[in-house]
Amino acid sequence: MDRKRTALTVAAAGTATGVVGLILLATPAGAGEQPPALPEISPEALVESVIKTEKIPAMSGAVEFTSDLGLPIPGLPQARTGGEAAHVYTDGEGRARVSISEGDSERTIVHDGTTTWIWNSADRSVQKMVDGAPEQKSAEHKLADPATAAREFIGLMGKDSTITVDGTARVADRPVYQLVLTPKPTERTLLREVRVAVDSETRLPLRLEVLANGQAEPAVRIGFTDFETGAQDASLFTYTPPAGAKVTESKPGDHKPSPAEMKEHQNLFDSIDGKAVGEGWDTVLVGKVPAGLLNGEAKAGATGANDPAQLLKQFGKEVSGPFGTGYVISSKVGTLLVTADGRAALGAVPQQVLVDALGAK
Repeated sequence: MDRKRTALTVAAAGTATGVVGLILLATPAGAGEQPPALPEISPEALVESVIKTEKIPAMSGAVEFTSDLGLPIPGLPQARTGGEAAHVYTDGEGRARVSISEGDSERTIVHDGTTTWIWNSADRSVQKMVDGAPEQKSAEHKLADPATAAREFIGLMGKDSTITVDGTARVADRPVYQLVLTPKPTERTLLREVRVAVDSETRLPLRLEVLANGQAEPAVRIGFTDFETGAQDASLFTYTPPAGAKVTESKPGDHKPSPAEMKEHQNLFDSIDGKAVGEGWDTVLVGKVPAGLLNGEAKAGATGANDPAQLLKQFGKEVSGPFGTGYVISSKVGTLLVTADGRAALGAVPQQVLVDALGAK
């Protein structure tokens, strides 16, 4: 399957825990502030300039997360107000660092040019990913970076969208163009539009907003509250595991979690490993949920997000159809259908599109 397309589609849906990075809020322009005067540019020229800007300059930035999905998704912040949640640094030569606040703990991802290190302070664990070229970057790294997430979204969804430029604004005190991608009429999706704030100088996306049908405010946002270009301290892009940390090493292709890891995390959304059905805005991820996650084999004391069966009963609605019986969980921007025999379908689409995708699997 095309994991990049699937990951971005699911991220836009806002229904999987791995989409944490698409739920960021950039500080809006002050009340009454006039939009900056920038040279006019066509949608086509703006899109082309964003896609062609492959090299991210040396920079540092602060990012915030927020969401309004109409459903409490485990692992995702729900409040529209929040503090600084992440820091992003790059040296302009392919090395990068992302620090993500997670309550009382922190996750740090460092790519030193040949290896990606992922530190989790909660359990003092380090994952070492050898030869961590761009395709080996962690999901947290990619999605905590608004520029990467938005640029890849534009590249993948552009042909299925009507694209316009809706004036200018300021994000992180920088002048930006407002690029808007709207699903074409043939797309069967819950999403109304995706808005991307493009920096007028660097052509990097500084903010991404996902809006659902019938919704005035964004359901999910990713954006910088601070963005500065310039040389960074070289020590940011080196990493040495702290004393006593548990280090696990993996190589390209070793990304799939082991059964032991799956049982430890007991995450219903992240456990769906399958293929993409369809393309564009109504792409659906279909697959199987490990039987152990639905038959009560949750770890001792598991509740809520740690017990998938309970999660389905708490937030889902019992449904039946050509797929048999199961549960459906719906949010403003996405739907998840899990059948009694362990099949699952997930996408930024209405329930019927998921049913059709299961039939086409």
